[in-house]
Amino acid sequence: MYLFANATIYIGLALAIYSLLIMTLGISTKNQKLVNSGKGGVIALFVCAGLAMSSLFYLLGSSQFQYEYVRDYTSSELPVIYKLTALWAGNAGSLLLWTFFLTLYMMMITFSRKMNGNPMIPYIISILLANAVFFFFILGFVAKPFLLLDQIPTEGKGLNPMLQNPGMIIHPVTLYLGYVGLSVPFAFAMAALIMKNMDDFWIKMTRRWTIIAWLFLSLGNIFGGQWAYVELGWGGYWAWDPVENASFMPWLTATAFLHSVMIQERKNMLKVWNISLIIISYALTLFGTFLVRSGVLTSVHAFANSNLGLYFLIFMGIAVIMALYVLMSRYNLIKRSAGEFTSFASKESSFLINNLLLVGAAFAVFWGTIFPLVSEAVRGTKVTVGTPFFNKVEAPILLSMMFVMAVCPLLAWQRSTIKNLRENFLLPAIVAVIAMILMVVLGMTKAWAVIGYGVIALLLVTHYLEFYRGVKARRKMTKENPLLALYRLTVKNRRRYGGYLVHLGIACITMGIIGSQNYDVQTMKTIELGKSIEINNYRINYDKLDQKKEGINDIVYAQVTVFKDGKRLGSYEPEKVFYGHWDQPSSEVAIISSFKEDLYIVLSAWEDDGRATFIVKVNPMMSWLWIGSFMIVIGSLFAVWNGRYQNVTPRYTGVRREVF
Repeated sequence: MYLFANATIYIGLALAIYSLLIMTLGISTKNQKLVNSGKGGVIALFVCAGLAMSSLFYLLGSSQFQYEYVRDYTSSELPVIYKLTALWAGNAGSLLLWTFFLTLYMMMITFSRKMNGNPMIPYIISILLANAVFFFFILGFVAKPFLLLDQIPTEGKGLNPMLQNPGMIIHPVTLYLGYVGLSVPFAFAMAALIMKNMDDFWIKMTRRWTIIAWLFLSLGNIFGGQWAYVELGWGGYWAWDPVENASFMPWLTATAFLHSVMIQERKNMLKVWNISLIIISYALTLFGTFLVRSGVLTSVHAFANSNLGLYFLIFMGIAVIMALYVLMSRYNLIKRSAGEFTSFASKESSFLINNLLLVGAAFAVFWGTIFPLVSEAVRGTKVTVGTPFFNKVEAPILLSMMFVMAVCPLLAWQRSTIKNLRENFLLPAIVAVIAMILMVVLGMTKAWAVIGYGVIALLLVTHYLEFYRGVKARRKMTKENPLLALYRLTVKNRRRYGGYLVHLGIACITMGIIGSQNYDVQTMKTIELGKSIEINNYRINYDKLDQKKEGINDIVYAQVTVFKDGKRLGSYEPEKVFYGHWDQPSSEVAIISSFKEDLYIVLSAWEDDGRATFIVKVNPMMSWLWIGSFMIVIGSLFAVWNGRYQNVTPRYTGVRREVF
């Protein structure tokens, strides 16, 4: 197995180099046979990466502790599912997973029916093959997944308890699919520049790939936040940790790209901006990988210190410099074919403002993340940038983006007239003002929260009007019933209404963020058996403290009964788990959720006499975070799905909107 597993890596490296060289030679000599040989190499690469990953799965699942990676991240008592998912617990395994996804994307593009015979394919595959060469090199010579130990240990070190959670089974997979997926639109953009193809063909062909990558990045951030909420025991879901920021930054720039490409498709604008955005997004995926693996910043998510960060930094520098060189060499050609803005009060302008806000948010996160490194380099002291900085900077940017999202659907392309603005925004503005007044009447005193909920109300009304007016216009022409008209309207305009559903999902997430960040209540108390803790309208009775064993793990748990407004909600058991192969215990929290709020109970400590210390927190509107996340997923899938009407999109001319 040792020879076979390592052979898959080194043969993969040789094949990646061969395929890159033969594909490049085929392009320069216009020799289709050489290009076809390179395509065959892509198949072989995918097979090698698949066999390598299958080998590591087998070694992990069968507890082959003679392998260093298996020894470091598993133990014999570990459940099989966590033995297998230990594949992405360390550097070598996670990079092998990355490489497998890269070859998977290459296979899908190379043999896609829609790309069959497309002259861009050899260029696209060559760029992706260059990435494959780098990752196979890293697996072969730097982060080796199949290293043998000198002596065979009787037991492994076990898996970090924080990773023994269902969220961590899915979170890294979705995140890597998003990271690797962003290399696809990057390859399309570079291929278009190299071929001097400045029309919108590459945009149209890559849109679905970009949405898929964006969706997986979204899922990665969602699952990461959910994991932090239920596993870390601190009652939060986003701490602006450097590794969290590393996945958030490319999400922001990819979101900007998805919006601005619509302007390029319709109005032939922002061509340089779009290519720059995709270069930045791709670079940020490499930068994030550098942060996770370099050890330069402290993070609960980061891998152990290694020299991998330097390799990624060099590769990122080379990739960005070459991409910028290609962009600058084609700059005049791009500018000659670009359109211009005609009015500030237009849909194009709202898209551009939204882009600037998204990129500004990404830059703020980037600066806050690297500032400790900058301060250490300049002053010799590492200054930590905490959560308050990010919250103060990002909160107004988020509300500004929400406002732009709210008004954008009702703006016309090219130019909106005063009459158009008055007719479209009078009712939503009135509803938003009424909503803010109601918030104040109900006792909401924080200005940002009141404004935030007012902006959300504005967004909900404007998006409702878009659906309502579209259905009304369709019914007038077709005499269909409302539900049938809604169904046919949306499936004929999947991209548009899928995007609106994503907007509504983000509005729900913002509701959860505002509520949980501004109106959470927390208490920490030590109480005796039979006593209770009161917080808001909840009463938590402490009934029992006991201990149990699960395998080699010892579990201390408290049994509590929760009442709300005097009504019993049930019995719950917050736990502290002591793992047999790990020094630090892990908290298993009790969470009682409703649409209004979450009650979050943590068993923090206990005494021999039965006294226990609990951390109890009320998180308002938390469920809306997860509801909004679900809506984002549904909206993205709806927008990217072909359907019968895949080529039909709404068209705009002047101030008049057509919905068919």
